[in-house]
Amino acid sequence: MGKVYLVGAGPGDPDLITVKGLRCIQEADVILYDRLVNKELLAYAKEGVELINCGKLPDYHLLQQETINRFLIKYAKKGKVVTRLKGGDPFVFGRGGEEAEALAENGIHFEIVPGITAGIAAPAYAGIPVTHREHASSFAIVTGHRKKDEEDNIKWESLAKGIDTLAIYMGVKNLPYIQAKLLEHGKNPETPVALIHWGTLNAQQTAISTLANIIETAQNEGISNPCMILIGEVVALNEKISWFEPRQVEKLLANEAY
Repeated sequence: MGKVYLVGAGPGDPDLITVKGLRCIQEADVILYDRLVNKELLAYAKEGVELINCGKLPDYHLLQQETINRFLIKYAKKGKVVTRLKGGDPFVFGRGGEEAEALAENGIHFEIVPGITAGIAAPAYAGIPVTHREHASSFAIVTGHRKKDEEDNIKWESLAKGIDTLAIYMGVKNLPYIQAKLLEHGKNPETPVALIHWGTLNAQQTAISTLANIIETAQNEGISNPCMILIGEVVALNEKISWFEPRQVEKLLANEAY
C-alpha cells in the first residue's frame, strides 16, 4: 500500500510553500495538481513522475471531485507515493476534508501538509494585516460562492456585526450579493474594502474602495477571479505599509519625499 499527501502549495508565490510540502513534491510518484498551483513547483518533481492536471475552473471541472478521489485511492493501492497538490491550504475551501474522508474510508494511509492560505497571504502582500491591536481583534474566512442551487447558510448578521476583518474567497462574481447582505445586516457602507487580484504573484493588482462603492471599483479596475476580498478597517493600512506592488511602492516613496 502506498501513501497520499494532501499538500497545500501556498497562495501563488512558489517561495511560500513549506519545506515539508516541497519534500512531498520531490518524493512523489504521482502528483495531482489544481489550476491555481504555481507550475514552477512541478519542476522540483523527480524524473518519471506522473503529473495529473485536475484543472478546476469556476463552473467547470476538468476532473470531478469523485474522479480525483478514485485516482488517489487507485494509485495508493498500487503502492505509489501520491501528492495531491492544492493552492493555499487543503482544508481552507480546498476540499481536502472530502478527500481525506474518502482515503480513510478506503483504508489509505495519508498525511495533511498545511499551506499558507490566500486569506492571510494576499492581504500581507497588499500591506494589509488581517489583525491589528488597534483595528481588528477578530478575523473570519468566508466563501464567496455556493454550489449551484444551494441555499445560502452563511451567517451574514454575525459577519456584519461581530467580526472586524472579513476575508472572502472567490467572491467577485457574487460581489453584488455579498455587498447587499452585509449592508442589509448593518455593515457600515464606508467600511474599507480591498480587492486583491492574483495575490502574491508579480501580476498582483490591489484595488481599494468602500463597501458602498466596491462594485463600481471592481468594474472600473477590471478585477476578476482569482481574487481575495478584504473588508474591514485594517484595509486602510494599505496606504501606509504597502510593500509589494511597484505602483504602490512608488506612491509611498513619493509621499515620503514630499
